[in-house]
Amino acid sequence: MDTLRRFETINEYNAFNNNETRHPLVSVVDLSKADPRQGSRMYFGFYTIFLKEVRCGDLVYGRHTYDYQEGTLVFMAPGQVAGVNSNGETYQPKGYALVFHPDLIHGTALGRHIQEYSFFGYQFYEALHLSGRERQIVLDCFSKIEYELEHAIDKHSKRLIVSTIELFLGYCTRFYDRQFITRETAHKGILERFETLLNTYFQADKPQTLGLPTVTYCAGELSLSANYFGDLIKKETGKTAQEYIQAKVIELAKEQIVDQNKTVSQIAYDLGFKYPQHFNRLFKQRVGQSPNEYRRTADVDAPL
Repeated sequence: MDTLRRFETINEYNAFNNNETRHPLVSVVDLSKADPRQGSRMYFGFYTIFLKEVRCGDLVYGRHTYDYQEGTLVFMAPGQVAGVNSNGETYQPKGYALVFHPDLIHGTALGRHIQEYSFFGYQFYEALHLSGRERQIVLDCFSKIEYELEHAIDKHSKRLIVSTIELFLGYCTRFYDRQFITRETAHKGILERFETLLNTYFQADKPQTLGLPTVTYCAGELSLSANYFGDLIKKETGKTAQEYIQAKVIELAKEQIVDQNKTVSQIAYDLGFKYPQHFNRLFKQRVGQSPNEYRRTADVDAPL
């Protein structure tokens, strides 16, 4: 696993897997054509989606190991490093990889919206597990791309290939939505842990030492990628993770503002704001009143 193989171009990855390069910017790679090999780390300079159909070693991403199961999709954005840990044994790769260079989608609708497909930022252990029907849809999309690559490139080729990739990613978005639903029980456990994490964070001195909790921090504490965590919270609550954190901050702020012994600046600091004006702005956006206005209203409404 110490070896790092770098693949900057589609042709380099095709050659490594004994596949012909029919287009310099896109390929559907049949991994079964590759020579048997041992595990190594790999750097990809292009978008890579693996469809694994059988077990063929443990994929390693960062510090995490992901054991492939049948019908699994893993997404990688350009610049990411992954690898296969075969425990020193030689294995025969199986499955397919859809690879496409960012240059393919420049100037297209997909290029303008590729960042919206947040699963390119998921960790391997947050992979998409396919049903038999979903797997067939994926293979159909791959087949359409292969059909275009097998014919002479003409003025229609790029548009049809990019449209098919966009269709495929649209299906993957739907399939992930299905996966969030089918794993709803597990995800509710994460939501409860998120709430507990926030409560513990604000009860300690972390706001004063670390500032406001970030989405990245919370995701890391829950052993999730920031993208997966954000998507999960949005689907469970209808709020973004950032909005959820801000709602918690406002809830705590309202409790403290009624305490006349604390200045608004002190409350802002205790909650993790570096500058009181940032707290004032957020509070007014969320509540419709400034903290001082809310304090006066709460004092008037207090029972005699």
